[in-house]
Amino acid sequence: MESRNMSENTHKGVHKVYINARKTAVLSGVRDVLSFDAREVYLETEQGILLIKGDELHVNRLSLEKGEVDVDGRIDSFAYSDKQEPAKKTKSFLGRVFQ
Repeated sequence: MESRNMSENTHKGVHKVYINARKTAVLSGVRDVLSFDAREVYLETEQGILLIKGDELHVNRLSLEKGEVDVDGRIDSFAYSDKQEPAKKTKSFLGRVFQ
C-alpha cells in the first residue's frame, strides 16, 4: 500500500498540454470535466480551472482515472484561473442537472 501512495504523490501536480495545429489538444493532470459544449470546455486541472474556447469542440477521450482528456475542434484560446469557487458552483449545478 505504501508504494501506491508514493506513485500517486509522484503524479500529483503534473499537468501537461499538447496542442497540434489548433485542432487537437491532449491534456494530462485533469481532475474533472466541469462542463462542455461546442464552444467551451471547462476542466479542473492540477494547475487550476482551465477554460478552452473554440468552435465545434468535442471531448473525444476522457479518462479521469489517468487524468487525461483529448479535445478536438477549432481551438481559439486557453485560459487558466486559480479561483476554485466558480468551479464548485458549476460542479454543483451540473450535479443538480444530472440527479
